[in-house]
Amino acid sequence: MAYDPRIGYDSARKLTDGDVLQAKPDGWWGDSGKLYRDYPFQNFMEGVNFAVRVAQQAEERGHHPDIHIHYHYVRVNYYTHDAGGVTQLDLDAARALDALLAADTQPGDAPA
Repeated sequence: MAYDPRIGYDSARKLTDGDVLQAKPDGWWGDSGKLYRDYPFQNFMEGVNFAVRVAQQAEERGHHPDIHIHYHYVRVNYYTHDAGGVTQLDLDAARALDALLAADTQPGDAPA
């Protein structure tokens, strides 16, 4: 995955559609060179609060998704602009975002 025999593995190199399909985390889908996931919420403010957490994590990681806030869900999409598509950086960020949500989910909460 993103292997070039001249330089080895490069986490910022655009992945093939097959690589993305094989490596994407559960709940995510790829389309038009981007990696997407919808996170459902009970109300608008829960989604806004989640979007703030996504933004904070993105700042910490130095890799920023597009965030679309809707009334009962937040859509997050990752792609690496410089590479023109999905890279290992995007897959890693998607997994980190899922881990953030899992850590925030309390027993009895509906999973996203």
